[in-house]
Amino acid sequence: MKITVISVGKLKEKYWKDAIAEYVKRLSKYCKLEIIEVADEKTPDTASETVENQIRSKEAERIMKFIKEDTYVITLEIAGKQLASEEFAHKIEKLGVQGKSHITFVIGGSIGLGHKVLNRSDYALSFSKLTFPHQLMRVVLLEQIYRSYRIINNEPYHK
Repeated sequence: MKITVISVGKLKEKYWKDAIAEYVKRLSKYCKLEIIEVADEKTPDTASETVENQIRSKEAERIMKFIKEDTYVITLEIAGKQLASEEFAHKIEKLGVQGKSHITFVIGGSIGLGHKVLNRSDYALSFSKLTFPHQLMRVVLLEQIYRSYRIINNEPYHK
């Protein structure tokens, strides 16, 4: 299976890059992984709803350039469905059984995802009602994908 992670914003700190590199290495045993970073827009603290919509639209255009037509898109959204790790693993396994050979996960910017991306989404996933910085969310997502493959393959993992 091919897994693509599209994330708004760049990793700057070495500790985030190191964590990502570790999960990229671990996941290479289970899937072909691609990580794509798209530029984020600066959001003024006092941005109006109109300005925020424009920012989300610009970021959405950048994201959409990398979403393939045949991929199953999972967007990370606060209002998405929350799954236990075992349920998440089952979701990934079930997609593979259904012939979906490519899953794309999308992590939005600081003010969320634009309508074009939300409309293209096949599944809205939430890891929490809390808001996380995109750098941390990328690490959490990769850890959960790794955990899923461990579960799917009946390999030990920490509960």
